[in-house]
Amino acid sequence: MNQFNDKAVENVFKSYPQEIREKLLLLRQLVIETAAETESITSLEETLKWGEPSYLTKSGSTIRMDWKKSKPNQYALYFNCKTKLIDTFKERYKNEFKYEGNRAIVFNKHDKIPINELKHCILLSLTYHQRKHLPMLGI
Repeated sequence: MNQFNDKAVENVFKSYPQEIREKLLLLRQLVIETAAETESITSLEETLKWGEPSYLTKSGSTIRMDWKKSKPNQYALYFNCKTKLIDTFKERYKNEFKYEGNRAIVFNKHDKIPINELKHCILLSLTYHQRKHLPMLGI
């Protein structure tokens, strides 16, 4: 799935400034890798939601990613604000990430991304419906 199957998603990535595009392509790769490494995930759909690249599984909560012209030095991973995901991330990874309310992990374009910790957050989202009943999502 490293190649784009959806031309509209590919075009959104092409619309980002080069430096930001590279960062968002890394986030995309981490989502794809995490899904591929997770036995319970049998398919990952890449599509657009609200004009943003989005990733869905049958057992999880949608992950979106985007960059906004209004904040040109930032980009973010967005999670469903009606879940316990961000609260759980904040509890587990208080100092590793910057958060926007209960909906996003926000990165500055010069941030070094803690890959393993971010992949764990992605895993929790992609498998959310399997673990939402567990305290702290089972972590």
